[in-house]
Amino acid sequence: MRMRRKPNLIPRLERCAHVLENSPEELRGSWLDVYPGFGELHVELGCGKGRFTCGMAELNPKVLLAAVEKVPDALVVAMERCCERGLLNLRFLAQDAANLEEYFAPGEVSRIYINFPDPWPKKRQYKRRLTAPAFQKLCWDILRPEGEIWFKTDNSDLFEWSLEQYSLCGWTLLDVSRDWRGTVMTDYEAKFREQGVGINRLVAAKGEVFKCG
Repeated sequence: MRMRRKPNLIPRLERCAHVLENSPEELRGSWLDVYPGFGELHVELGCGKGRFTCGMAELNPKVLLAAVEKVPDALVVAMERCCERGLLNLRFLAQDAANLEEYFAPGEVSRIYINFPDPWPKKRQYKRRLTAPAFQKLCWDILRPEGEIWFKTDNSDLFEWSLEQYSLCGWTLLDVSRDWRGTVMTDYEAKFREQGVGINRLVAAKGEVFKCG
């Protein structure tokens, strides 16, 4: 479903411009040098309106969180939430997650969050899923040794398929749950919880060798 166009989008983005990285490729390999005082770099792919994003930033003040979102109408809400809370450890990238290697160097990231991505349910669409092997390789390359992907979805078919794909590609599966009840939620997750929809969640830790492709 297409998000409704936000009124006054440009001036709203401009008011929050100090938390937006316009040239993230220039920070590749030096995020924690440019922003000293943080022990780790975490990345969220498709942060949407930023409810989860801001919640995790608040819980982890010693972690620098880079949130990637290519839809401006969602991004502006996330940025406004960040600014309203005065979060200093959160930066946004108005970019496509398919280009991760342009913004983060090999081994630079400790954790990647993937929350409720498009399931691309048709068989011919599987390569577009954010848990498909080709995209896993992008994540694998930018993660440090034993870095992790935290993945959540309400789509059971996508979840079971993703479990298999992560295992085949050499990840160690941790904390697998088909009824996750964490306290930091996305807007979608909160809505699903109210409706009684089960949330699937896993943690995939980087292994020694990537085995796919």
